[in-house]
Amino acid sequence: MFQLEEKIWFWVLMVIPVIIVLFIVLQIWKYKAQKRFANKTLLKRLSPNQSLFKSVLKLIVLCLAFACLSIALVNPKIGTKLETVKREGVDIVFAVDVSKSMLAEDIAPNRLEKSKQLVTQIINNLASDRVGIIAYAGKAFPQLPITTDYASAKMFLQNMNTDMLSSQGTAISEAIELAKTYFDNEEQTNRVLIIISDGEDHTDAAASVAEEASNEGIRIFTIGVGDVKGGPIPIKRNGILLNYKKDNNGETVITKLNEETLKGIAEEANGSYINGSNTNEVVDAIRDILNKMDKTEFEAKEFADFKDQFQWFLAFAIFFLFLDIFFLERKTGWLKRLNLFNENF
Repeated sequence: MFQLEEKIWFWVLMVIPVIIVLFIVLQIWKYKAQKRFANKTLLKRLSPNQSLFKSVLKLIVLCLAFACLSIALVNPKIGTKLETVKREGVDIVFAVDVSKSMLAEDIAPNRLEKSKQLVTQIINNLASDRVGIIAYAGKAFPQLPITTDYASAKMFLQNMNTDMLSSQGTAISEAIELAKTYFDNEEQTNRVLIIISDGEDHTDAAASVAEEASNEGIRIFTIGVGDVKGGPIPIKRNGILLNYKKDNNGETVITKLNEETLKGIAEEANGSYINGSNTNEVVDAIRDILNKMDKTEFEAKEFADFKDQFQWFLAFAIFFLFLDIFFLERKTGWLKRLNLFNENF
């Protein structure tokens, strides 16, 4: 397990492309200036030891130095001591809809990205609860088992996309069935399933499955993402809009937020429905719900001691800077014999 203490220093990496651009501009200027001074053959006679390879090598070493310096300033830390601690909380499973309809942009930036933002903010406001993540479309797929590692949860969440499941549709019932397997029957924790979706369920079994989950002690809360007026499903390549999804008649498909389906599922499982258009309101609503629930004690393993690792990267940065200083831009004897880039001709 590792931590990054000062992530803002990653901006130092922006120096690297600036250095590369300046190097290219300098090489172009030198080439044009030398071309005005003499022809190529004469220049090779006047400066036979000039080496483009050594110049590029100096550039690479300098860039490596800045990269190491940036990481040193960020100060990565590695966990060195794993301890078992007792915590009190609720087991929460997030089921995120990743069907193609979640690409609709009737809520900014689109339904799926909005869903990720909502779950991330909810996790950021948790204290000692455990979380798990499920992705579902036509099928449900486990993403992350119940854990207290919020950093991993957010990492898995950000990697979710509509291409991760080939089976399309919105089978909420399968997500509920899978969520049942996430909870440990031996630990009597409060069990919460939060479904984030546009509610376009292509099966009729969701309500009955939600009722079964309720009988097993699972409360289901649903968050609707999208607009009831709906929107088209964009088809993009490399971020460029190519077209919108069409039906068999060539008409543009309009996908709408189905609040009734989501409300019905929540009611069957002793939960409630929340409209996901306002992030702060969603986070506040979930926080109030969790605060009213009884907390159950459970054991969790976590890193209790982290050690700084910046010194290694700082040492490499200093090493590369010294290396760059002592590198000469003219050919050495062994480099002449290698004759890289046919520079001797």
